[in-house]
Amino acid sequence: MLRTIFKPVTAVIVLTAGVVGCASSPPEQFTRSDNDFTPCSSAPHCVSSQAEKDSGHYVEPFAFAGTADGARQALLKALYSHDNATVEQADNRFIHATFRSTLGFVDDATFVVQPHDHIIDVKSSSRIGYYDFGVNRRRVEDLRKRFKAELAGA
Repeated sequence: MLRTIFKPVTAVIVLTAGVVGCASSPPEQFTRSDNDFTPCSSAPHCVSSQAEKDSGHYVEPFAFAGTADGARQALLKALYSHDNATVEQADNRFIHATFRSTLGFVDDATFVVQPHDHIIDVKSSSRIGYYDFGVNRRRVEDLRKRFKAELAGA
């Protein structure tokens, strides 16, 4: 009897999570200024190059040696090469991409090109939930590898 009830309940939970993940809207504001992201919440589903280095949220920014425009183009190519990425906005210094999981959950990745520092700050965060099981951190590191490969090939 318990197994008979468990299967429909599990299906409802998975379907509800998928619908909520698909329906969740992006955060209204990604940055506090032209150079600064909004901070990560206390939930561990966010990484940022602007977080405190000793926090669990910190990740290194993307470094580049050439021009800011060349780095921006390399980052866009890295994003376009990612199967689950959609570039939502790409301005001179600000890039916003979304990543959709197979279950329909959406994560936001934002980037700010800092031309004078020769870095691209990055923030990647899940829209809903608490844990992401390290997905955002792994995604940022994968994008870093793709970015470096694009820079090397340019």
